Amino acid sequence: MFDRMRRDIAAVKDRDPAARSTAEVLLCYPGYHAVRSHRRAHFFYRHNLKLVARMISNWSRFWTGIEIHPGARLGEGVFIDHGMGVVIGETAEVGDNVTIYQGATLGGTGKETGKRHPTIEDNVVISAGAKVLGPFTVGYGSKIGAGAVVLKEVPPLSTVVGVPGKVVKTAGQKVADLDQVRLPDPVEEEIEALRSRVVALTEELIRCEGRNCGYRNQSKEEN
Repeated sequence: MFDRMRRDIAAVKDRDPAARSTAEVLLCYPGYHAVRSHRRAHFFYRHNLKLVARMISNWSRFWTGIEIHPGARLGEGVFIDHGMGVVIGETAEVGDNVTIYQGATLGGTGKETGKRHPTIEDNVVISAGAKVLGPFTVGYGSKIGAGAVVLKEVPPLSTVVGVPGKVVKTAGQKVADLDQVRLPDPVEEEIEALRSRVVALTEELIRCEGRNCGYRNQSKEEN
């Protein structure tokens, strides 16, 4: 137990330059507390004490802002940085030395039973706000970009960005240009919708003015 605790502390200190001491990690890092609470909850879950497991999980969620289902499996050296809003589903499997940033989700895509959450292999980095959804594998050493929505298998040593997620680099070799990946811009989409509406209204106004003009000309001729 103490060996695993030391490894969890070492994971934080190795990957966060702001962690200045073991005491600071023990007292001030919600990601560390969430991982430790999950290990206790998972123990009860495996021993069929699921209510106790869920109570521990909910308590941890309340205090840390990180929700890890007690059925999920976490490897050694998992580091959840900042952590607020992280969600890890019941059948998710997270390997060793994985780093997860705030707002990330390891979730499912529906109400199917059985394996429905992703498997994250060793040394993967899941950036802030990324959504990895479905029962597939994210390969060893891969990086999921901030805000990416990943819906299919990711090869080892790959970088994925965009919505939906697209592999732009594998094993150090570029496979797609970043500017070819569709990154949604809500402001741009709203402006484009307004532009289309203005064009449609302008065309309708021209048609209406044409009909009115014809009516006015006809009235003048009658007079």
